[in-house]
Amino acid sequence: MTTNADPLEINKFSELAHRWWDPTSEFRPLHEINPLRLEWINARAPLAGKQVIDIGCGGGVLSESMAKKGAKVTGIDLSKKALKVADLHGLESGVEVRYKMIAAEDMAAEEAGQYDVVTCMEMLEHVPDPASIVRAAAALAKPGGKLFFSTINRNPKAYLLAVIGAEYVLRMLPRGTHDYGKFLTPAELSQFMRAAGLQVDGMKGLTYNPLTKIYSLNNDTDVNYMVACTKPL
Repeated sequence: MTTNADPLEINKFSELAHRWWDPTSEFRPLHEINPLRLEWINARAPLAGKQVIDIGCGGGVLSESMAKKGAKVTGIDLSKKALKVADLHGLESGVEVRYKMIAAEDMAAEEAGQYDVVTCMEMLEHVPDPASIVRAAAALAKPGGKLFFSTINRNPKAYLLAVIGAEYVLRMLPRGTHDYGKFLTPAELSQFMRAAGLQVDGMKGLTYNPLTKIYSLNNDTDVNYMVACTKPL
């Protein structure tokens, strides 16, 4: 097994796994942003009939929603508890997703070039070597395939809002959810993508209004942002 994972990070999310599908739990932000990121992905890579892999799928929130769009989805993660929750929820919902406990790098070695769409959302800021994940995602994609990543920018504003604001003031997330030192600037992530042979297509910001308690997609990439790219033919 590849060891591009932080055991503390895996344990942290494993301990919360039973609450993954509770929209009022620590995962409430995930449930609230999921429709936005799903439609953003689907608009750029219509999911119906596509082979899709969701790297760092956790409890399967995005994986299931993509399967509902008609995609044949594989979700991979290194948290056994999260995958168990994902499997159980799939049985309850009747939404079919193939889940597998495997690292992205090992999956890339097994199923290189097999996927039309690759997603890796809210994961890069939790691993020791994010560039390795980007390379694995690129390897998993078919030529012409679309890839989507999301993460958190690294700057004082991101620290203030994503760590101090979200974890300590608004208490939207458990304290210690994020390590500011692991945040990635758009320039750094774009460099990883180009080094992996990917073409950067576009970027979108995701912001939260604490007064209205509503998330929205816009061009403000100062804190949370998503990147779309293509694996050239």
